[in-house]
Amino acid sequence: MNVLLDHFADFRDGFIGTVEITVVSSVIALVLGLLLAGFRVSPVPPLRFFGTAWVTLLRNTPLTLLFLVSFFVVPEIFFPGMSPFLLGSLALGFYTASFVCEAVRSGINTVPLGQAEAARSIGMSFPQTLGLIVLPQATRTVIPPLSSIFIALTKNSAIAGAFSVTELFGWQKLMSEDGYDIVPVFIWVALGYLIVTFAMSGLFRLLERRMEVAR
Repeated sequence: MNVLLDHFADFRDGFIGTVEITVVSSVIALVLGLLLAGFRVSPVPPLRFFGTAWVTLLRNTPLTLLFLVSFFVVPEIFFPGMSPFLLGSLALGFYTASFVCEAVRSGINTVPLGQAEAARSIGMSFPQTLGLIVLPQATRTVIPPLSSIFIALTKNSAIAGAFSVTELFGWQKLMSEDGYDIVPVFIWVALGYLIVTFAMSGLFRLLERRMEVAR
Protein backbone atom coordinates (compact mmCIF):
# COMPACT_ATOMS: atom_id res chain seq x y z
CA MET A 1 0.00 0.00 0.00
CA ASN A 2 2.90 2.39 0.72
CA VAL A 3 4.00 2.15 -2.90
CA LEU A 4 0.63 3.52 -4.00
CA LEU A 5 0.22 6.12 -1.25
CA ASP A 6 3.74 7.54 -1.63
CA HIS A 7 3.35 7.90 -5.39
CA PHE A 8 -0.39 8.28 -5.74
CA ALA A 9 -0.10 11.35 -7.98
CA ASP A 10 2.10 9.43 -10.44
CA PHE A 11 -0.25 6.43 -10.33
CA ARG A 12 -3.25 8.71 -10.89
CA ASP A 13 -1.57 10.34 -13.89
CA GLY A 14 -0.71 6.92 -15.31
CA PHE A 15 -4.26 5.68 -14.83
CA ILE A 16 -5.74 8.77 -16.46
CA GLY A 17 -3.23 8.42 -19.29
CA THR A 18 -4.32 4.82 -19.86
CA VAL A 19 -7.98 5.87 -19.96
CA GLU A 20 -7.22 8.74 -22.34
CA ILE A 21 -5.20 6.72 -24.84
CA THR A 22 -7.78 3.92 -24.67
CA VAL A 23 -10.65 6.30 -25.43
CA VAL A 24 -8.86 8.19 -28.22
CA SER A 25 -7.50 5.09 -29.94
CA SER A 26 -10.89 3.36 -29.58
CA VAL A 27 -12.61 6.23 -31.38
CA ILE A 28 -9.97 6.13 -34.13
CA ALA A 29 -10.29 2.35 -34.45
CA LEU A 30 -14.09 2.42 -34.54
CA VAL A 31 -14.42 5.19 -37.12
CA LEU A 32 -11.63 3.86 -39.32
CA GLY A 33 -12.79 0.27 -38.91
CA LEU A 34 -16.32 1.13 -40.04
CA LEU A 35 -14.90 2.98 -43.04
CA LEU A 36 -12.62 0.07 -43.97
CA ALA A 37 -15.50 -2.39 -43.61
CA GLY A 38 -17.46 -0.26 -46.05
CA PHE A 39 -14.51 -0.34 -48.41
CA ARG A 40 -14.26 -4.13 -48.19
CA VAL A 41 -17.87 -4.65 -49.24
CA SER A 42 -17.89 -1.76 -51.70
CA PRO A 43 -18.73 -2.37 -55.38
CA VAL A 44 -15.73 -0.17 -56.30
CA PRO A 45 -12.65 -2.40 -56.89
CA PRO A 46 -9.98 0.15 -55.79
CA LEU A 47 -11.77 0.64 -52.47
CA ARG A 48 -12.02 -3.11 -51.94
CA PHE A 49 -8.31 -3.46 -52.72
CA PHE A 50 -7.40 -0.68 -50.28
CA GLY A 51 -9.50 -2.18 -47.48
CA THR A 52 -8.11 -5.66 -48.06
CA ALA A 53 -4.52 -4.41 -48.21
CA TRP A 54 -4.93 -2.40 -44.99
CA VAL A 55 -6.38 -5.35 -43.06
CA THR A 56 -3.85 -7.83 -44.41
CA LEU A 57 -0.89 -5.58 -43.65
CA LEU A 58 -1.93 -4.30 -40.23
CA ARG A 59 -3.27 -7.57 -38.84
CA ASN A 60 -0.05 -9.39 -39.73
CA THR A 61 2.34 -6.75 -38.39
CA PRO A 62 3.47 -6.89 -34.75
CA LEU A 63 2.04 -3.98 -32.76
CA THR A 64 5.45 -3.14 -31.32
CA LEU A 65 6.80 -2.70 -34.86
CA LEU A 66 3.94 -0.31 -35.64
CA PHE A 67 4.85 1.73 -32.57
CA LEU A 68 8.47 1.85 -33.70
CA VAL A 69 7.42 3.09 -37.14
CA SER A 70 5.00 5.58 -35.62
CA PHE A 71 7.55 7.07 -33.21
CA PHE A 72 10.75 6.95 -35.26
CA VAL A 73 9.68 7.11 -38.90
CA VAL A 74 6.46 9.13 -39.08
CA PRO A 75 7.83 12.21 -37.22
CA GLU A 76 10.95 12.24 -39.37
CA ILE A 77 9.14 12.05 -42.72
CA PHE A 78 5.56 13.29 -42.31
CA PHE A 79 4.66 15.06 -39.06
CA PRO A 80 7.64 16.40 -37.10
CA GLY A 81 6.90 17.52 -33.58
CA MET A 82 3.81 15.36 -33.08
CA SER A 83 3.20 14.49 -29.42
CA PRO A 84 3.99 10.96 -28.16
CA PHE A 85 0.39 10.62 -26.97
CA LEU A 86 -1.01 11.27 -30.44
CA LEU A 87 1.56 9.01 -32.10
CA GLY A 88 0.72 6.20 -29.69
CA SER A 89 -3.03 6.71 -30.17
CA LEU A 90 -2.67 6.58 -33.95
CA ALA A 91 -0.52 3.43 -33.88
CA LEU A 92 -2.92 1.67 -31.54
CA GLY A 93 -6.01 2.94 -33.37
CA PHE A 94 -4.77 2.01 -36.84
CA TYR A 95 -3.79 -1.47 -35.67
CA THR A 96 -7.11 -2.13 -33.93
CA ALA A 97 -9.09 -0.72 -36.87
CA SER A 98 -8.12 -3.76 -38.94
CA PHE A 99 -9.76 -6.05 -36.37
CA VAL A 100 -12.81 -3.81 -36.06
CA CYS A 101 -13.12 -3.88 -39.85
CA GLU A 102 -13.23 -7.68 -39.96
CA ALA A 103 -15.73 -7.87 -37.09
CA VAL A 104 -18.02 -5.37 -38.81
CA ARG A 105 -17.62 -7.09 -42.18
CA SER A 106 -18.61 -10.39 -40.59
CA GLY A 107 -21.70 -8.71 -39.16
CA ILE A 108 -22.55 -7.24 -42.55
CA ASN A 109 -22.36 -10.70 -44.10
CA THR A 110 -25.05 -11.94 -41.69
CA VAL A 111 -27.60 -9.53 -43.15
CA PRO A 112 -29.60 -11.22 -45.93
CA LEU A 113 -28.54 -10.11 -49.38
CA GLY A 114 -32.15 -9.38 -50.25
CA GLN A 115 -32.10 -6.41 -47.87
CA ALA A 116 -29.44 -4.64 -49.93
CA GLU A 117 -31.08 -5.62 -53.20
CA ALA A 118 -34.41 -4.20 -52.03
CA ALA A 119 -32.70 -0.96 -51.05
CA ARG A 120 -31.02 -0.66 -54.44
CA SER A 121 -34.31 -1.41 -56.21
CA ILE A 122 -35.86 1.73 -54.72
CA GLY A 123 -32.91 3.87 -55.81
CA MET A 124 -30.79 4.00 -52.64
CA SER A 125 -27.05 4.50 -53.16
CA PHE A 126 -24.44 2.15 -51.70
CA PRO A 127 -23.60 4.48 -48.75
CA GLN A 128 -27.32 4.88 -47.99
CA THR A 129 -27.89 1.13 -48.17
CA LEU A 130 -24.94 0.44 -45.91
CA GLY A 131 -25.66 3.15 -43.36
CA LEU A 132 -29.46 2.95 -43.21
CA ILE A 133 -30.24 -0.69 -43.96
CA VAL A 134 -27.29 -3.02 -43.46
CA LEU A 135 -25.26 -1.63 -40.54
CA PRO A 136 -28.23 -1.16 -38.17
CA GLN A 137 -29.14 -4.82 -38.64
CA ALA A 138 -25.53 -5.97 -38.29
CA THR A 139 -25.01 -4.08 -35.02
CA ARG A 140 -26.47 -6.82 -32.81
CA THR A 141 -24.06 -9.37 -34.26
CA VAL A 142 -21.05 -7.06 -34.11
CA ILE A 143 -21.21 -5.92 -30.47
CA PRO A 144 -19.88 -9.12 -28.78
CA PRO A 145 -16.68 -9.39 -30.89
CA LEU A 146 -16.12 -5.62 -30.62
CA SER A 147 -16.16 -6.00 -26.83
CA SER A 148 -13.23 -8.42 -26.98
CA ILE A 149 -11.39 -6.24 -29.49
CA PHE A 150 -11.59 -3.08 -27.39
CA ILE A 151 -10.65 -4.91 -24.19
CA ALA A 152 -7.58 -6.17 -26.04
CA LEU A 153 -6.91 -2.58 -27.14
CA THR A 154 -6.90 -1.50 -23.48
CA LYS A 155 -4.27 -4.08 -22.62
CA ASN A 156 -2.25 -3.28 -25.74
CA SER A 157 -2.03 0.35 -24.60
CA ALA A 158 0.67 -0.82 -22.18
CA ILE A 159 3.10 -0.81 -25.12
CA ALA A 160 2.75 2.98 -25.29
CA GLY A 161 4.39 3.21 -21.87
CA ALA A 162 7.64 2.04 -23.41
CA PHE A 163 7.53 5.03 -25.79
CA SER A 164 7.34 7.90 -23.28
CA VAL A 165 3.54 7.99 -23.14
CA THR A 166 2.20 8.61 -19.64
CA GLU A 167 0.15 5.55 -18.65
CA LEU A 168 0.15 2.73 -16.10
CA PHE A 169 3.01 0.74 -17.58
CA GLY A 170 5.12 3.89 -17.52
CA TRP A 171 4.39 4.24 -13.80
CA GLN A 172 5.55 0.65 -13.30
CA LYS A 173 8.86 1.47 -15.03
CA LEU A 174 9.32 4.52 -12.81
CA MET A 175 8.74 2.52 -9.62
CA SER A 176 11.07 -0.26 -10.78
CA GLU A 177 13.83 2.23 -11.52
CA ASP A 178 13.38 3.71 -8.03
CA GLY A 179 14.05 0.27 -6.51
CA TYR A 180 10.54 -0.67 -5.33
CA ASP A 181 9.55 -4.32 -5.06
CA ILE A 182 8.14 -5.30 -8.44
CA VAL A 183 5.35 -7.51 -7.03
CA PRO A 184 3.20 -4.82 -5.32
CA VAL A 185 3.84 -2.45 -8.23
CA PHE A 186 2.51 -4.99 -10.71
CA ILE A 187 -0.47 -5.69 -8.46
CA TRP A 188 -1.51 -2.02 -8.53
CA VAL A 189 -0.89 -1.78 -12.27
CA ALA A 190 -2.98 -4.91 -12.87
CA LEU A 191 -5.75 -3.48 -10.68
CA GLY A 192 -5.74 -0.28 -12.73
CA TYR A 193 -6.09 -2.19 -15.99
CA LEU A 194 -8.84 -4.37 -14.48
CA ILE A 195 -10.85 -1.27 -13.58
CA VAL A 196 -10.66 0.01 -17.16
CA THR A 197 -11.41 -3.37 -18.77
CA PHE A 198 -14.30 -4.12 -16.40
CA ALA A 199 -15.82 -0.71 -17.15
CA MET A 200 -15.52 -1.34 -20.88
CA SER A 201 -16.95 -4.84 -20.54
CA GLY A 202 -19.90 -3.45 -18.56
CA LEU A 203 -20.53 -0.84 -21.25
CA PHE A 204 -20.70 -3.49 -23.97
CA ARG A 205 -22.95 -5.73 -21.85
CA LEU A 206 -25.30 -2.77 -21.47
CA LEU A 207 -25.28 -2.26 -25.24
CA GLU A 208 -26.02 -5.95 -25.78
CA ARG A 209 -29.02 -5.78 -23.44
CA ARG A 210 -30.29 -2.69 -25.22
CA MET A 211 -30.05 -4.49 -28.55
CA GLU A 212 -31.91 -7.48 -27.12
CA VAL A 213 -34.73 -5.20 -26.00
CA ALA A 214 -34.84 -3.59 -29.44
CA ARG A 215 -35.12 -7.04 -31.00
